[in-house]
This record gives sequence, C-alpha cells and structure tokens, in this order.
Amino acid sequence: MWLWYDWRAAAVADDHGSILDVEQWDGFYDERTVVARLECIAAGGLTAEAMTLMERFPEAKPRVHGELDLPEADWPLPDDDAQHAADQAAIAMATRGVAQAAGDPDRRLEHLMRASDEMRSTFITMEARLVEWVGLFLPEARFGHDRSSLGKTVSESESLEHLSQTLGVSLPPVGPGKSEWKSLKEWGGSVSVFRGQLDRLEHAIRQLAEEHLPSLSALLGPLLAARLCVEAHGRMRLARLPAGTVQVLGAEKAFFNHLKTGAPPPKHGHIFMHPWISRSPRWVRGKISRTVAAKASIAARVDAFGGEPWGEPEMRLLEQKVEEIRAAHSSPPSRRK
Repeated sequence: MWLWYDWRAAAVADDHGSILDVEQWDGFYDERTVVARLECIAAGGLTAEAMTLMERFPEAKPRVHGELDLPEADWPLPDDDAQHAADQAAIAMATRGVAQAAGDPDRRLEHLMRASDEMRSTFITMEARLVEWVGLFLPEARFGHDRSSLGKTVSESESLEHLSQTLGVSLPPVGPGKSEWKSLKEWGGSVSVFRGQLDRLEHAIRQLAEEHLPSLSALLGPLLAARLCVEAHGRMRLARLPAGTVQVLGAEKAFFNHLKTGAPPPKHGHIFMHPWISRSPRWVRGKISRTVAAKASIAARVDAFGGEPWGEPEMRLLEQKVEEIRAAHSSPPSRRK
C-alpha cells in the first residue's frame, strides 16, 4: 500500500494502482501559503492531507510525487491553475534562496579571504620592487623589517634629494631623470594604496570572523579562524571535521605526498600560523598542534551549534596547556642510532 502526496493533495493506492482514498487541500493559491507547503515537502515533512491519510492507513508507505517506486495510478495531479501557482511559488523560493546565499557569512568570508590573499601576493611583489628600485639610487638605505611606510614616504617625496634626507642617507652623484623619478614616485603611491586596501580587507575579515566564529576567533585569532573556515568550505563542515583533520587543513599536498611516497606525514597545516606553534621548538610543534587543533575543533562546534561563545578564560586554559607541553619537552629527544 502506498501513500502518494504533493503540495496540494494526497492519495492512498494498493500495489495494483487502485486508489483507496484521496484528500485534497481546498485553500487559496496565495504565494506565501504555497511556498510554505513546498518548503514543508522539501524538508521531508508530510502535508496535512498526507498526515490525515497516514492516520487512516498507518501501513501505507509515504512517497512524495515524482519518486520512481510508486505504482501507476490515477493520482490527483494538479490542474493548470494549481500548476501555475506552484510555478510562481517556486520562482519566489529561488529568488529568496539567492538572496539568502548572498548574505551567507561562509561565502562572504571566502571572498574576503581570497581577495586578501590575491592582494597580499600583489603587494609583496610591488613592495619588493620598490625596495630594490630605491636601493638602486640610495644604496646606503636600510629598511630592515619595517617597510610599511616606504611607499608613502616615496610618494610624498618631491625629489630624490628630499627622499635621501628623509631616509637619512647621502645623495648619489647620479640620479633618475624627471620621467624616471615620476615613475618611481607613482610606484611608491601604488604600493601605499595597496597597503591601505590590504589593511582594510583584513579588518573586514576580523570583524566578520568575530561575528561568525566568536569562539574560534577568541581561541586562535580572527584571521586564522577565518582561514580554517574557508579551507573547510564553511563553518558547519569545519564543526564536523575531526581534530586530526583540522590540524592538517592546508597541508593537503604534503599529506597526499605522504600517502603516495611514504614521506613523513605533515604535523600541521594553516594552524602553524599561530605563534604558540610557529614560535615553539621544532620537536614540540606536533604535540602543540594536536592540542590546539582539538580545542579548535570544539570551539568550531560551539560556534556552529549555538553554544555559549568562548572568551579569555578558555584561551588562557589552552595557553597553560601549551606551556606545560613546552616545559615537559624543554630539550630535543635523543636520536636513535
């Protein structure tokens, strides 16, 4: 015995296709009501008509319209007016679905993170070019690790002489011509603009990550939390990953190389960016990675399933565990002969 149903009717038939009972919805075909009924079916639920027939025929197997194992029968299919109403409701559902997808924080984080990566790659290349270009004319200049203001300094300098005075170095006997200096100055302006755009992108990532992943952001920092979420293709999928997978997210190439060639497996992926791991001695990084990944996996589940957001206390507890691991393995293990 089979229970067939769609958004407006339900029917019970035996294995030979003989209709035993029928229930039909007699409501108005307004868009909101039809959308609600279609969404009920899409979620795997039963309509009111189907539930009524289930009470009368509890042994019937419910099947939504379109499933292949239903027998041939004179099912109460919708007429033209009903079909038109269903078509309009389906268009409304699709429009609303597109609007909801546009606001999906996972998708927004992905675009922000990809844009940030592309911007950083371009910025690093342009900044390196600027450093070499300035160093060609001012070889005494030393920038060290602080290059953040070089683009602005070059773009605001009136001449090479002005730039040499700002940097506190001597002026060389031969300098660039007017057109070459203009090109160098414009390049410095572009580097400065890219620096500002990159800072604004990362600020936007931090804000969205702290809203979408509050616990994970408190534990690892918003930028690393966002990167793990993007690498896992969404917060919900990240929450369902085991801690061991979270630990090596971003190290897929090394992992598959391990499977293919037998090389040592990776001990960490993106999570290595956290200073607790990257600034720890080499021989304890794997242990700290496992500990941090285990806590990160729990934090992701707290965020995904609406738990109480973590904060400073949980971060301090994890930091204490990291320090205990460092103290217990203060010296490298002895090599086996």
